[in-house]
Amino acid sequence: METALLTTIIASIVTAVVFGMVAKKLRLPAIFGYLLAGIAIGPYTPGFVADVALAKQLAEIGIILLMFGVRLHFSIKDLIDSRKIALPGALVQMAVATLVGAGVATSLGYGLAWALIFGFSLSVASTIVLLRSLEQRGLTKSAGGKLAVSWLFVEDIAMVFALVMLPVLAQATMGGVEWTSLAVAALSVLFKVFGFFAFMFIVGRKFLPWIFTQIAKIDSVELTTLGTLAIALGFAWVAYVVFDASFALGAFLAGVMLNESPLGRKSAETTLPIRDTFSVLFFVSVGMLFDPSTMATQPLGVFATFFTIVVAKSLAAFATTRLFGLPKEVSLPVAIGLAQIGEFSFILAGLALGNGLISHDLFGLILAGAMLSIVVNPFLFRWYDRKIMGNPAARTQNTPKS
Repeated sequence: METALLTTIIASIVTAVVFGMVAKKLRLPAIFGYLLAGIAIGPYTPGFVADVALAKQLAEIGIILLMFGVRLHFSIKDLIDSRKIALPGALVQMAVATLVGAGVATSLGYGLAWALIFGFSLSVASTIVLLRSLEQRGLTKSAGGKLAVSWLFVEDIAMVFALVMLPVLAQATMGGVEWTSLAVAALSVLFKVFGFFAFMFIVGRKFLPWIFTQIAKIDSVELTTLGTLAIALGFAWVAYVVFDASFALGAFLAGVMLNESPLGRKSAETTLPIRDTFSVLFFVSVGMLFDPSTMATQPLGVFATFFTIVVAKSLAAFATTRLFGLPKEVSLPVAIGLAQIGEFSFILAGLALGNGLISHDLFGLILAGAMLSIVVNPFLFRWYDRKIMGNPAARTQNTPKS
């Protein structure tokens, strides 16, 4: 159909606006509305059905710009300052969530490999949901806010390595493949990824400030916007074509590098409307793949998945930060902020589904758990507002530093 692409874009944006407004009216994250929009125009609900294949292609651009945008909020200095807590804390919390999630999947009758991927998909939180909650409360620059964002960066890095290793894992599960060849393939992938990291931190840190200086001299808003998008898409392409890594990794590190330059951060602000639009298309495309009947056909699985995300993850994060001596006024926003999953979980689950590493039923549980956790997360933060931030002494502990 000649108009399939145009129809898919129009349907996605229009339904996203409608359901996004409903979500905001209910004081829920807009992402929840975008996922509902995808369900509404997906193949599992009656009425109009958008082209899922085209939506996935649009989502690829959304992933690139989404990964580029969320990392503009990250500071390498904050990570260095909080590394003694953020690094071990994130790894412990991810391990707990993975093991609990794997236990849930095995109890439902799935094999160990599928179960571990399922658990790992539940272990990383959504940066977008977290940042929105912190920004609404003015906690982005607070002790808890900085720790939470650095914590998420560690999670994202771990997830990036998981994404690049998935094809190797898929090859291993096929059978009839020698372990030596698998080991060589795994080492080759890791070597290329580390090579891209080195390339970005050595070349990217010098190249990006220079190119933005050249663009700024022209004094053109249009070229600034195009230049920023070109950097995000260009580095994503380099990561994929030259280093055999994912598009998401290239955009991810480009955002990190760009954030280190004040001029780069200012230039990136001009691309916000475009980034937001394509990010919405990504979440809508994810919603299209969700079968709402999962809620009725797998109620125990949905509840166990939700429990893993909201309870197991947050308790692990809270206990870890308390063991490091942080007050509960700092530990609680970290724990609550991590009690949800989002974009990286969707990317990993989708790639695993495409490689035959999880079933559509497990994929449905991940999406169901994500949607429920996104709905509940604002209410947890409101409880925190009343019980903790309502206390003057507690506010002092977590007051943003100037």
